[in-house]
Amino acid sequence: MPQQDGEPQVPLHAPVPAALRTHERQPVGVINPYALVEAILRKKINWNDPGSVKLISDVLQTDYHELFDPKYNSPLYSGFQLNKSTMRMERLKESEIKIIEPSEQLIPDMSKVKTLGDLKELGVKKLEEALVSNALVENGKLKLTLKAPLLDKTMTNSILPRQIASLVLPALGLKKAGAGGNSDDWQPNGYIWKDMGDFFKDVTEYSDPVQGGVGNCWLIAAMSAVAWAKPFSIVHRNRATGTGEADRTNAITFYQKGGNHDAPTAIVEVTDKTVVYDWGDYSPFCTSQDRGEIWPMLYEKAFAKWCTQNQGDCPNILETASGYSDIAMAQLTDTTPYYYDTWSRTPDELWSIVRENSVAFKTVNPMTANTYCSGDQYNGSNIVACHAYTCLGWTIANGQKYIVLRNPWGWNEPSGTGNTYDGLLTFFDTSFWRPINMINSDGVFALEISAFKYYYAALCVAK
Repeated sequence: MPQQDGEPQVPLHAPVPAALRTHERQPVGVINPYALVEAILRKKINWNDPGSVKLISDVLQTDYHELFDPKYNSPLYSGFQLNKSTMRMERLKESEIKIIEPSEQLIPDMSKVKTLGDLKELGVKKLEEALVSNALVENGKLKLTLKAPLLDKTMTNSILPRQIASLVLPALGLKKAGAGGNSDDWQPNGYIWKDMGDFFKDVTEYSDPVQGGVGNCWLIAAMSAVAWAKPFSIVHRNRATGTGEADRTNAITFYQKGGNHDAPTAIVEVTDKTVVYDWGDYSPFCTSQDRGEIWPMLYEKAFAKWCTQNQGDCPNILETASGYSDIAMAQLTDTTPYYYDTWSRTPDELWSIVRENSVAFKTVNPMTANTYCSGDQYNGSNIVACHAYTCLGWTIANGQKYIVLRNPWGWNEPSGTGNTYDGLLTFFDTSFWRPINMINSDGVFALEISAFKYYYAALCVAK
């Protein structure tokens, strides 16, 4: 519930570390943990189950509060690492990544450990440097919980089971020509290309795009922002390629705007085939909230084909990891990207930027918001570091100013910040858009403006 009086409950005046004080764009990218868990378990999970949070932590072998910050080497940042000097994410070299085969034992046999000295045989050479994560005295006995990353082969950003490595590492995709394909077609192990539905099921909605198992939150958040602010920009253009009605190709236009995923302006043609698991009709990458609708998947596929200059119909989607959400919005709409850092601006200045790009509380120019690449504020907040969110607009409630945001995962809203609004926002042009229920667990939330400045590194606009 929102705080009624006084200052918000987070230390909003904590100084921003010097390494983070930059006016330059910062790339972001983090994987949706649901996609990783489903890839490991090889089955679809009911994420509305209250036990799903514990399931994520157990399967990914990481404390839940450490999942959302790369400084803990979380598997959600697989293939990347945090440079602690520059506080930027950097792609790991293939030689720096260890792939664990299914036959390998992840956790060593601890039955023979009777003294701390026995740990040396398992790889902990300097016991005096082993970190203690928990210590207590119980019935006169000292109990310690040690954190020794060299002790086992627990999953991290650089130690990955093969089924996860094949999902996040581009080099593991096998290039081969399929029936009617060519040498540029990408065929990752454990996945197939298949037509999964219709371009649209109803209308273009901001809630349609849901990010999957590649760290391209910057692109999916941008797609959601365009679908919200400029829905007519999402266009279905297709033509027949054969005698049957199912033989068709789609044309999607992207515009050259710079950044690390860019190419000359072009119309990109792709068929309705998208990547799904070979064990079920579920995509490991971008999906739609509307079952059987594929426009978000096709936009992701077409963007990958465009930015990699792929000549086939099966581009390597893993190549879209880590990028710039403001540039992505411009690439989708042929507009100019704007990046506003938060550290040099007051909460009211940030508030004004959102309002200047909104009408009737709702953004009319596509907007996103990016978090810092790391920070103590993300521990326990359920706000994700190095992540892009869609900015939907603003509101005032209980005398406080809020910015309305959406996590492109379609879930995982802030908790424990004391600065979110729980209620029903009904003023987002109800003649077209359905009211937004802030109580539902759909990734949409409203964050008090001072807390927004504390957690977020930048506001991004395309206009």
